[in-house]
Amino acid sequence: MLSALISIDAYAAQIFITNYPSEANAKVYVTKYQSEANCIVYDTQYSSDNEPGVWFYTKYKSDARAVIYYTQYKSEADLVVYFTKYKSDARCRY
Repeated sequence: MLSALISIDAYAAQIFITNYPSEANAKVYVTKYQSEANCIVYDTQYSSDNEPGVWFYTKYKSDARAVIYYTQYKSEADLVVYFTKYKSDARCRY
């Protein structure tokens, strides 16, 4: 599973959100606290942004580098993320 997480966050990622956990490369939990996060993520509107921790959401699964499922429970998550307002803060630590 670690290799799937690295592929999601090692560089700018095109992400597709699924409603089915079995379809996902990773289950993601969003935390309110930066200190709890494995990854600090910045949402972008531009698919051309090529920086680590920058996520662009695609409309189509076939366009995605990774398929994620958002979970309500931290204990289920493969990846804990914190969303930042600043692109310069985006990064991942494992």
